[in-house]
Amino acid sequence: MKFKIINDLALTLDNIVPDEYLSKFQEFLLSGAIFTDASIMLAMLIIFILLGEIFLTLAVVALGLPASVLILPLFIFPGLFTYVVIQQERRAQEIEKTAPDFLRQLSSMLQVGLSFENAMEDMSQYGRGPMYDEMRRAIIEIRMGRNFDDAWRAMSRRLKSRELERVFGIILDGRKSGSSISNVISDVADDLRDLLALKRERKSAVMMSVMFLLISAVVATPFAIGMVSVYSGFMQSYGMESQIILTAPLAGEIYLIIHSVIVAFIMAIIMYGDVKKGVKFSLPLAAASFAIFYLISTFGASIFMGGF
Repeated sequence: MKFKIINDLALTLDNIVPDEYLSKFQEFLLSGAIFTDASIMLAMLIIFILLGEIFLTLAVVALGLPASVLILPLFIFPGLFTYVVIQQERRAQEIEKTAPDFLRQLSSMLQVGLSFENAMEDMSQYGRGPMYDEMRRAIIEIRMGRNFDDAWRAMSRRLKSRELERVFGIILDGRKSGSSISNVISDVADDLRDLLALKRERKSAVMMSVMFLLISAVVATPFAIGMVSVYSGFMQSYGMESQIILTAPLAGEIYLIIHSVIVAFIMAIIMYGDVKKGVKFSLPLAAASFAIFYLISTFGASIFMGGF
């Protein structure tokens, strides 16, 4: 029965949500190695949130929990986003790790006389991993009538690596120019290996700074602002209300979100040198910091004053 409910809701979502948004959400799920239909995933999320809200409503009534706990099921969205981002990072690292050997193998097959398309097809049949999965997808698209250049560039964008996208663009330009494509691929494979080694060294060198920013955004700042909220509630319980005491928790929440977003962009600049990558860090950081703030502001008084 529960699967029938999910399927019926997914069918309804297919009719309501535009195909453009479902396609983008499907591509987002696939980039995180979640091989579930987009409409079914949305249906599962909606059902989870509804069941969570019902359960928490009963808990609020029966156990006297604060009504603010009803926001907890909504954290499934930043949780899913964080999981997909982590999977994308792992996938990109695995692809970058295997890319030089992949290009070397492709160059060797071209040197023995195979065409570019035949070499791609032969490699896709025996290789394993995300790089070869993308290669198989590109071959299927070409067989369905897509232009080779478009399929190749689309594959390079799906790899989610700026270095690989640049390298694949060089290979495509070399193929169209008529130069010895096997030599071009061999040269860019060596350059890519050196570039990735420098990238790993830079990443390890800045990791201490990134960890400091991460602890500041997720632990230190939410804890401090949460204690401000606890102090504000303590003062109000004794009738010592003022405009500052009443507005301090709200101002702290706004500051917390702004601080998390800024830290996310700083981390992106330090790790990648690209401020745009901060967008994918901002939502997880804001959700995690707000969760810590919520726990401290809600249960902090009981914890530190022996209420349990």
